[in-house]
Amino acid sequence: MTTMPASPFATHRNAAGPGRFVDPFVTADGSRRASVAQTRLETLWFNTGTLCNIACANCYIESSPTNDALSYLTVDDVARYLTEITDASLPTREIGFTGGEPFMNPDILVMFEAALAAGHEVLVLTNAMRPMLRWGERLADLASAHRERLTFRVSLDHHTRDVHDAERGPGSWDKAWEGLDWLAARDLRIAIAGRRLADESEAAAREAFGVLFRSRVLAVAAEDPAALVLFPEMEADRAVPEITEACWNILDRAPTQMMCATSRMVVRRKGAAGAVVVACTLTPYDPQFELGRTLADASGSVQLNHPFCAQFCVLGGASCSAA
Repeated sequence: MTTMPASPFATHRNAAGPGRFVDPFVTADGSRRASVAQTRLETLWFNTGTLCNIACANCYIESSPTNDALSYLTVDDVARYLTEITDASLPTREIGFTGGEPFMNPDILVMFEAALAAGHEVLVLTNAMRPMLRWGERLADLASAHRERLTFRVSLDHHTRDVHDAERGPGSWDKAWEGLDWLAARDLRIAIAGRRLADESEAAAREAFGVLFRSRVLAVAAEDPAALVLFPEMEADRAVPEITEACWNILDRAPTQMMCATSRMVVRRKGAAGAVVVACTLTPYDPQFELGRTLADASGSVQLNHPFCAQFCVLGGASCSAA
């Protein structure tokens, strides 16, 4: 059995308080825990592997040059799930590729081609550093041929160099901009994934990112939530409340607004015989969120029994999809 690494956010459960996020159906105070039913599969994510060229300070999945707990997905893995989508006539619009750093997977361009050939839009999450640039004009040609359906969402942790480099390492800001400039010079579709610090309003963050984009002549609309995705800061030592069924009305939120209502993710665990489907991009190491080997197996409800469910999705209002 493969031992999964402890996430830097594993302390979330301790910070939440005794008895919280334990029972999948009941919260610590005896209330019925909130759950989310899948309404339709709009986005299917493929985690191409947890290996990454850098190790970020607060990476929830602990991607690094040495973490291969999630092995490289194979072309056959991707093809199997694309075929299931077609055979079951699932309404899947978007195929997302994440990691780790997806461009470290040696078959990544073949995977893009398979998803595009099946008629899907493709979203790839990347740090736009050397692993992406090494594909050179082969990548540029593929992306240009499918420009309207292939988007590069580049991680830029903040609108300031200091915060970005503190998260990703000295010099990473310049390397990210080298990749962004390469993409922009070829007129490829770019989106940005940033963070909004705990003491920073979304409006202020978007305005600051907009100033940055204009100064760098980067054609990304900071006011567009699909073009600039701002994720809430997830603090490991912050107490996070459990989400009960009553919270939907209290918070004026709906289960259908949650990421797991419309998406799933495929992973291949190190040493496993095949790929499996997990509830979302945030919880691939937690066995309670492993839902089965097929998309049909994984089409049921998800119990919100993790601090990320509360902090990132319900309270943070975040989603990884492009819509």
